[in-house]
Amino acid sequence: MNYLVVGCGISGATLGRLLAEKGHKVTIIDSRDEVAGNCYDYFDDDGIDVHKYGTHIFHTDIEPVWKFLSRFTKWYPFQHRVLALIDGQEVPLPFNLNSIHQVFPEKMAATLEEKLLEKFGFNRKVPILELRKTGDKDLQFLADYIYEKVFLHYTLKQWGMKPEDLDPAVTGRVPVYVGRDNRYFYAKYQGIPLEGYTKLVKKMLRHEGIKVHLKTPFTKEMAEHYDHVFYTGPIDEYFDYKYGELPYRSLRFDFIRFDRPFFQDNSVINYPCNYDFTRIGEYKYFLGTKSKRTVVSYEYPQAFVRGENERYYPIVRDENIALYKKYREEADREAKVTFFGRLGDYKYYDIDKSVNRAIEIASQY
Repeated sequence: MNYLVVGCGISGATLGRLLAEKGHKVTIIDSRDEVAGNCYDYFDDDGIDVHKYGTHIFHTDIEPVWKFLSRFTKWYPFQHRVLALIDGQEVPLPFNLNSIHQVFPEKMAATLEEKLLEKFGFNRKVPILELRKTGDKDLQFLADYIYEKVFLHYTLKQWGMKPEDLDPAVTGRVPVYVGRDNRYFYAKYQGIPLEGYTKLVKKMLRHEGIKVHLKTPFTKEMAEHYDHVFYTGPIDEYFDYKYGELPYRSLRFDFIRFDRPFFQDNSVINYPCNYDFTRIGEYKYFLGTKSKRTVVSYEYPQAFVRGENERYYPIVRDENIALYKKYREEADREAKVTFFGRLGDYKYYDIDKSVNRAIEIASQY
């Protein structure tokens, strides 16, 4: 078959490679002048792998995804840890027993730890909603503290709205980990591509059955020349916004180079309650780069405005999901087009979930 894949991010590149390996002819187009989508990265003059669209840390428990990507890269083992500035201290996130002992007086911390272990056991992930349901005033205090110091103000900055306006159930899912594992992810496989994400995608695209055209926006007339189109662009844009725009949050990054070996003590530090930015990422940590200088990015959430910035996060609210379903019904009537990816599905995907979705689609063709 002769296929067109719209979008050369991780979703489109994965699908294109898998279809080509089945003997199909695949053309991949992208309106940008670079491959890898929001995973695009580059190595600067100091050898630092800079992620242009914010920090990306790969993690997965899906073995087929890990094995597929490992065909195109060696991995730098990286166990991601996140710190947050809370009451003037850099505290491990998600909030755990180490965090408790760091921010509370010793006696109070010991009491909270004892009650958590007695009630829930060790190495348990407990939503703060469960803490509130215990009826214990100390655990209620802990739940309120985490909500206030870790979640509430960060959400106001990240989404531009209160948590209860975003999703009524979301506040109850904020976790405390009854354990001492400071990692942010607990997946079996975690790491950074040794030569970067862009190189990984470029290797994926090296196949005689694949042609790539950058700086090439999609038009519907293109479909006439192909047996099928796989579309990773915005689903509402495809249908000319006939029901209105699907809302997204966007991000602005300020990249700063410092003439010193390190800027901060960790790869990512969140700022839930201080400043206008949500976090600062320092890129040399991801591959253990040794250099006299360093590069960091300050991350500022902002509203998505078409033509001015990039779509990052679908805003999960009932009315937005209802709007997406209207477009989904339209999409289901397009026999010659398959919509997928973060923008096509109006769903935030981690990298591994994007790859897995592409693998599932490829298995049908």
